[in-house]
Amino acid sequence: MSKMSIMAEFWDFLKVRKKWWLAPIVFFLVLLGALIVLTQGSAIAPFIYALF
Repeated sequence: MSKMSIMAEFWDFLKVRKKWWLAPIVFFLVLLGALIVLTQGSAIAPFIYALF
């Protein structure tokens, strides 16, 4: 199962079940995860951790 098929299945779930309120939550979680991964071990990391 590829990553694209998981995203397509999630998109179909949102369309069929009318759960559009989940989209911003998932988007924010992906963005937060990418931010943590990209700044891990950099000089910016202490400032990011101070936000939380």
